[in-house]
Amino acid sequence: MAARYTQAIRPIIANITRQSVTITTRRTLFAPSAVRSADLVQQMYLKELQGYKPTPLKANDSEGHVQKFALPKAPTSPEESNISSELSAYESQQPDIEGNAADGAPAAEENWFVEDEEEPAAAH
Repeated sequence: MAARYTQAIRPIIANITRQSVTITTRRTLFAPSAVRSADLVQQMYLKELQGYKPTPLKANDSEGHVQKFALPKAPTSPEESNISSELSAYESQQPDIEGNAADGAPAAEENWFVEDEEEPAAAH
């Protein structure tokens, strides 16, 4: 009985193994084709890069795009006579001393801490 059972199962097992083998071979057939197509694109790209020839540069290509360089003007020095007259005017000034005004009269005393009177709140 066991012999008949194994004889009946053998073709079924053979079919299953053939199907699994063909599935794996089909899967491996698709993988290299994707890599080959990437190589074709890369080859086309490299061909275009090798065929590219840039336009040669001319001496007048930068005209209109670049400004001409010019040195800035030298700064003007202040007039010495003006400085000396301002210095002599400063030296001739009378310093303000606390408690004395410029004309010799005592200065009015200022009260810095005077507070404004608050208005009473209006009754409602």
